[in-house]
Amino acid sequence: MAQRAFPNPYADYNKSLAEGYFDAAGRVSPGLLVSHLSQKELLIRRDRGIAVLYLHLYEVFGDPAYLEMAHGYVKQSLNCLSKRSITFLCGDAGPLAVAAVLYHKMNSEKQAEDCITRLIHLNKIDPHAPNEMLYGRAGYIYALLFVNKNFGEEKIPQSHIQQVCETILQSGENLARKRNFTAKSPLMYEWYQEYYVGAAHGLAGIYYYLMQPSLQVNQGKLQSLVKPSIDFVCQLKFPSGNYPPCVDDTRDLLVHWCHGAPGVIYMLIQAYKVFREEQYLCDAYRCADVIWQYGLLKKGYGLCHGAAGNAYAFLALYNLTQDVKYLYRACKFAEWCLDYGEHGCRTPDTPYSLFEGMAGTIYFLADLLVPTKARFPAFEL
Repeated sequence: MAQRAFPNPYADYNKSLAEGYFDAAGRVSPGLLVSHLSQKELLIRRDRGIAVLYLHLYEVFGDPAYLEMAHGYVKQSLNCLSKRSITFLCGDAGPLAVAAVLYHKMNSEKQAEDCITRLIHLNKIDPHAPNEMLYGRAGYIYALLFVNKNFGEEKIPQSHIQQVCETILQSGENLARKRNFTAKSPLMYEWYQEYYVGAAHGLAGIYYYLMQPSLQVNQGKLQSLVKPSIDFVCQLKFPSGNYPPCVDDTRDLLVHWCHGAPGVIYMLIQAYKVFREEQYLCDAYRCADVIWQYGLLKKGYGLCHGAAGNAYAFLALYNLTQDVKYLYRACKFAEWCLDYGEHGCRTPDTPYSLFEGMAGTIYFLADLLVPTKARFPAFEL
């Protein structure tokens, strides 16, 4: 792992080191971030995910100018729909869901309703869609839940969400039987003929969604299908506390949200919330230690495989435990991100995008201003 990350130059948390990071109420001091945000946001360029960033900045700062900027990007995205893919990040569901929320905030309810109708009908596009987050049904479910959360009501019928969820469960059972996994894992999923483990394309991301209360998977299926499948993923853990990118991959190399501990941690945290077994929380702590040691990636500062995405794992654990150690760790990774471009990292293929580039890093820095509300964008609920 070490050769893919910079050595962590920061001392780990102790109370004296954290002085100046937090105010009396335990909130992150805004002066650490706001001036850097205003400088960096001017550097981003066209990308469909930037509408998500500006919508988020509007939520954080309340400046209507951000809403107008988001509107410009949304209009571009709606003119470029593929009519092939259904997911939030890589398909048509993202632009439609974001547009629906944006139009709602701008009091253009007729346009919002039109986007919601089109979003619901996307489920008919590809009956053979995969189930993972970036290109599959889990990514579609995120879009549906994103709309309901932002409207504060059930704009997407619960029956529609449960229909998609049931398709994911049935698909997982079918593949597990077909490939003789059932005894070890009642659910199994593949993407491009690989059994991926991580959050982006694999088991951890799918199981994280199946455990969400808003999907209303019944207790019987949670216990008989989802829990033993989660336990199978837990058994794949390396001695380091990290996880492989694929089942049967013995290389302990990747510490990314997309592949490795920074994505698996969300499954573990949600499993702890649902099943209340301490081992899931212990494994989540192990993930956090791996990320602290190896999470300042040479790949860059982004969300999918970068320091900002890795830092969200600390925020998730902080919001579960209220242990300020994890908020401190997130702040140190933010400090690293504020020196954007100064560490010799690789330049991403899409350097200004939400998931690979600067837009995602800005999103994280803005989230850190109100850490109790921080959620990994386009993934965490």
